[in-house]
Amino acid sequence: MRRKEFEPDAIAAAAMRVFWQRGYAATSIQDLVEGTGLSRSSLYGTFESKQGLFQQALRCYQAVTTANVQLLAGPGSPKELIRQLLLRIAEDELGDPQRRGCLVANATLELAGHDEAVAELVAHNFRRLQQALVSLIERGQQAGAVAAGKNPRALARFFVNTMQGLRVLGKGSPPKLRRQCLLDVIDVALEVL
Repeated sequence: MRRKEFEPDAIAAAAMRVFWQRGYAATSIQDLVEGTGLSRSSLYGTFESKQGLFQQALRCYQAVTTANVQLLAGPGSPKELIRQLLLRIAEDELGDPQRRGCLVANATLELAGHDEAVAELVAHNFRRLQQALVSLIERGQQAGAVAAGKNPRALARFFVNTMQGLRVLGKGSPPKLRRQCLLDVIDVALEVL
């Protein structure tokens, strides 16, 4: 049996960029062949299907969530760390001329409602981020930086929702208003802490 001469994770990362740019439905197998440099038979032999490759691409995208989770686990006040994260997301949106948004949010809107495997990958991504926020908020409550009467899980869900909303607004706001729109949302969101 011939040994694979490519790294499946590198191929998944290349496919991730194609799916992120075009969306799942609009991405053809030929787009994936061109974007990864592999033949159709190698793609199917490694990932079994377009759907299997997309799922692996979503797993690859979890590195973005990992970086955000690490930021939230760092030193600093909850409000400042959440502000940094929201500003990071806003800058990602403002600095992306292709206006791709978030691959997880895009997958949620396009596929999660009718694809259980994608729905679970998306939910896992959101849970990781939500748990990091819960831990940060609870830490802030213990230090007196966040009111003790506020529900950490509800706040975490609110901020995950805010992050996804920033991604959507980043894609859909008129260019001249985009920056101010995103900054306004961040300012108002931080007032809940």
